[in-house]
Amino acid sequence: MRKVFIFLLFSAIAFNVKAGGIVTNTNQSASFTRMAARDASVGVDATYFNPAGLTQLKNGFHVSLSNQYITQTRTIKTTFPGLNQSEFEGSVLAPIFPSVYAVYKKDKFAFSLGFNPIGGGGSALYEDGLPSFEMLVAGLPPSLNAAGIPTSKYSYETEFEGKSVYYGIQAGVSYEINEMLSVSLGLRYVTINNSYVGYLRNIEINPTFPALNYTGNMVKAPKFFTDLSAYLGAVSGQLSATSSSLQPILDGGGGNVPLANGTLAGLTPTQVATLQGTIAGLGGDPTNMTIAQAQGFFAGASQQFAANSAAMAANATATGDKKVDASQSGSGIVPIIGVNLKFDRLNIGMKYEHKASIKVKNATKLDDVGLYPDGAEVPSDMPGMFSIGAAFDATDKLKLSAGFHTYFDKGSEYGKRLNNEYVKNDMVIDKNLWEAAFGIEYALNEKWLLSLGYLRTTTGVMDKYQSDLSHSLSTNSIGGGLRFQLNENVGINLGAMNTMYIENTREFAANPPMPAYSETYNRKAFTLGFGVDLSF
Repeated sequence: MRKVFIFLLFSAIAFNVKAGGIVTNTNQSASFTRMAARDASVGVDATYFNPAGLTQLKNGFHVSLSNQYITQTRTIKTTFPGLNQSEFEGSVLAPIFPSVYAVYKKDKFAFSLGFNPIGGGGSALYEDGLPSFEMLVAGLPPSLNAAGIPTSKYSYETEFEGKSVYYGIQAGVSYEINEMLSVSLGLRYVTINNSYVGYLRNIEINPTFPALNYTGNMVKAPKFFTDLSAYLGAVSGQLSATSSSLQPILDGGGGNVPLANGTLAGLTPTQVATLQGTIAGLGGDPTNMTIAQAQGFFAGASQQFAANSAAMAANATATGDKKVDASQSGSGIVPIIGVNLKFDRLNIGMKYEHKASIKVKNATKLDDVGLYPDGAEVPSDMPGMFSIGAAFDATDKLKLSAGFHTYFDKGSEYGKRLNNEYVKNDMVIDKNLWEAAFGIEYALNEKWLLSLGYLRTTTGVMDKYQSDLSHSLSTNSIGGGLRFQLNENVGINLGAMNTMYIENTREFAANPPMPAYSETYNRKAFTLGFGVDLSF
């Protein structure tokens, strides 16, 4: 019988919940949700978006407090044959997504602090698992059918939840060289915390195997495979004993006697008939066999049944309940440099963040599948990124903004697996991800400002990067909202953003025993942002 492996594929999932790169979040203020082109910001959120622009704040203390409520739905459709369902859905929720900035501006200097979820920030729950979980369970019936054991159904229970957050704490100093040019230098300390909890249990099948009284009813797969292993082991022992029983005849020189004439070598007619019938029942042809050849046949069949027995014992273990409870943590440092150019009605901001080479270390409580060896380290870099933006005061009331960001994914390692080995990103990423943002703000009066923004994200991953566990999709995001200036010292930002993902389909070639099939990935996300800016 063909050996069946059931392997629960809990693995790292990218959880970044909205705008940004594959692992990086750039939706780092409530102002962003209402107007996505913040790369030339000179407000308090410039601490993240345009740190060199902080020199344009008034002297004094400035604080920005924001939170975003983010929901995301992930849908994976598959054409893999024989599954109980063809569509799987996971939900991601980030009810607390804070951004906190503080700036002290004094003449030509601005000193800033910031805290935000620079990556991740959500938890993904798949109540029905993923296609990769079910595919291998679904392989049980066809494998048993191929072995002559009629089986038509399977069932199982599964759930998987992964959580991931990369917290960033940054500090920087900005300096105004002259009225036109400002520069900044900063550092961000990034801490990564991931957790994976899930199970695959209660696998059942409906085999028909009368010799063991299995009649097509649903039964626990480990119990069936344990019984089948014992049965095959017993048959192996019987065949081995039969082979051994013929050894005296060979020792006496009767090995070349045709089995059909075995009575000449001391066998009884009943023994000859039983031996011939057994050989035929096992698919052999006893017609022209000698007794020596018959002994070799029984010895070989015994070894084959023993191997099948071991395979079924392995299947019993593989189809047993599997649980994972593991976490990962790590940290790194990101140097940040910025430049701001101020003209009459035009402001230009530029920022470069260096790559942080990070490895997360496993802390494993339970791992029945061997994917999270306790203490092992996994690459989980934060990529370098570059942003440039411009804000133009078209009139006293109307401001137009634009921005561009690119993330240097190819030069990083995100812990991506191919053939069960970690690979560098240039093996699975063809082009660096980039974003283009556009925004418009209109001041109704001194207190009320309305805004609208658009963000286009274009991923550069190769087809082989995409999987149900981890995939990257291009997006279109539209956001809008308002700013209410309560007084000279207090401003309130309200925004909402809808992110529309561009569906992607990957074709998987046949890889026996796995058939050819396709998977289609899609998501949708919605964000509400609220923030308060304070000046003293």
